[in-house]
Amino acid sequence: RFMHRFVPIRKSPSTFASEDLPKGSTDAVIVTTPQEVSLMDVRKEVNFCRKVGVPIIGIVENMSGFVCPNCKNETKIFPPTTGGALKMCQDMDLHFLGAIPLDPRIARACDEGRFYMDEFPDSEATKQFNKVIDGILERVNTEKKGQD
Repeated sequence: RFMHRFVPIRKSPSTFASEDLPKGSTDAVIVTTPQEVSLMDVRKEVNFCRKVGVPIIGIVENMSGFVCPNCKNETKIFPPTTGGALKMCQDMDLHFLGAIPLDPRIARACDEGRFYMDEFPDSEATKQFNKVIDGILERVNTEKKGQD
């Protein structure tokens, strides 16, 4: 339920950091969770962005189920009672960037100063992070081409 912008990190053009959306930013990636209380806040943020003219690159659903790193089965710990971020995006004509599953190894890697996506390149969370990043790059590059 936070608005973020993704900023390239100098070491690699395909490596990004996320920062809170400051006043005057040109576009937003909004992150939610599947629960309705979070989606209600995000709907307000979307309406705010539209009102003040901040383009929305897309929506990411965080904590979208838990994929067991051993057996690969998915459990919906926070089941979306109203359809989650995907349904909200369909209803509000927004781009759904992806759904990042819970993976306790993400927090552990961050706490230890390691890059999760390098440590677990075949994990479902890494696949979804890459999908989100590709979606952001596609949307940003499409917008830039439209401005040329």
